[in-house]
Amino acid sequence: MISDQDFTHIESLKVIQAMINKAKDQFSENGHLYLVWGWAILICSIAHFVLIRFFDYQYASMIWMLTWVAVIYQTYYLWKQEKRKKVRTYTDHIIGWVWITFVILMFLFGVLFSIALGKQYYQYMNVGFLALYGMPTFLSGITLRFKPLIYGGITCWLLSIIACFIPYQFHLLLLGLSVIIAWIVPGYILKARFKKISAG
Repeated sequence: MISDQDFTHIESLKVIQAMINKAKDQFSENGHLYLVWGWAILICSIAHFVLIRFFDYQYASMIWMLTWVAVIYQTYYLWKQEKRKKVRTYTDHIIGWVWITFVILMFLFGVLFSIALGKQYYQYMNVGFLALYGMPTFLSGITLRFKPLIYGGITCWLLSIIACFIPYQFHLLLLGLSVIIAWIVPGYILKARFKKISAG
């Protein structure tokens, strides 16, 4: 015989499980921000490589200023999403802080590399950035139990090791390859999954 109290506990567990499943189905902003940042970094890394390799352009690194467009767009996009969301899940909270940690570390790496290595820091920083790309990607994949992100994170780490053995100019191509595997491909999979769930 199930008491009213037991029934309440069972119902509570069902509600919690339903919320978790719903969060898993709609995770990572439906892949949208992975695609935004994946394409932004892919375009900048390839453009940077072409400018220094074929044109020897002195200010080629300025191309990365375009990422501020992505920052502004992301801020606006997340603001709109927060207004629409009625419930912020624990998964959302954890993943949000994982990516905030990533941004902080990227900033610190850029500053610390420039202080420690001077003008030559650009020859080494992308090795560190590749390793950093793997951290939030892998952790997001583990949290969401989504294998493409897990594999993407591992790929970033492997590419960071490869970068140690090739000329620094080609690190930019590895950056592009890393975001294709770690963010763009998973982003399109997430987008397709969300469309399928929404249609069903």
